[in-house]
Amino acid sequence: MNVLSLKNLVIASGVALAATVFSNAINTSPTLAGMQKQKGEMMPMAAPAKASMAKTNTIVDVASGNKSFSTLVTAVKAAGLVETLSGKGPFTVFAPTNDAFNALPKATLASLLKPENKAKLQKVLKYHVVSGAVMAKDVKPGSVKTVEGSPITVKVQGGKVMVNNATVIKTDIKASNGVIHVIDKVLLPPNL
Repeated sequence: MNVLSLKNLVIASGVALAATVFSNAINTSPTLAGMQKQKGEMMPMAAPAKASMAKTNTIVDVASGNKSFSTLVTAVKAAGLVETLSGKGPFTVFAPTNDAFNALPKATLASLLKPENKAKLQKVLKYHVVSGAVMAKDVKPGSVKTVEGSPITVKVQGGKVMVNNATVIKTDIKASNGVIHVIDKVLLPPNL
C-alpha cells in the first residue's frame, strides 16, 4: 500500500494518523534526551503572556490550549519536560487525551505523578515522542524508535490507524516545533 493510499484510507475512516518508518535523516535526528531549550532574549515585563504564546506556538503551548490534554500537560510539567518539548525540535508527539489517562488504573497515574517516580514518568512520556515532524501524508506502516529508546509500531487494522494498541483519532495538529497526533490510549514502554 503506498503512502497516498494509506492517507486516503485514514481520511475515509475519519481516523487520525501517526508516524512510523521515517527516512534516515529523521532517524538520525537528535533525541529528546539530547535536546536543550535554546536561550533566547527575554520578553519585556509589559508583554502579555498571550502574545508570547501566540508567537511560539510550541507543542506545549498547543497542548496547554486544549482542555482534552490537561492531564498530559500536568504530566509533562511533573516530569520536567516542558523546556524540552518547547525546544527547537522538531518532534512528533502521540498525545493521549484526558480520557486515555483516565482509562489507566487510578493508582498507576497517581504513582507516576509522584516526585519520586519522575524518571518513570519521563520514560512513559518520551515513549510518546519521535524525533522529526512527520505529517499523516508521510506515514508508512512499520516500527520506529521513540526518544525513550523503545520502538512503537504503526499499522492499519480494521480501517483504523493504530500506534501499538492505541487508535489515532486526530492528525496533523501543527506546532512551531513539530506536530501532534491524538491517540485514545496511553502508551507504556515495554521496559517499564
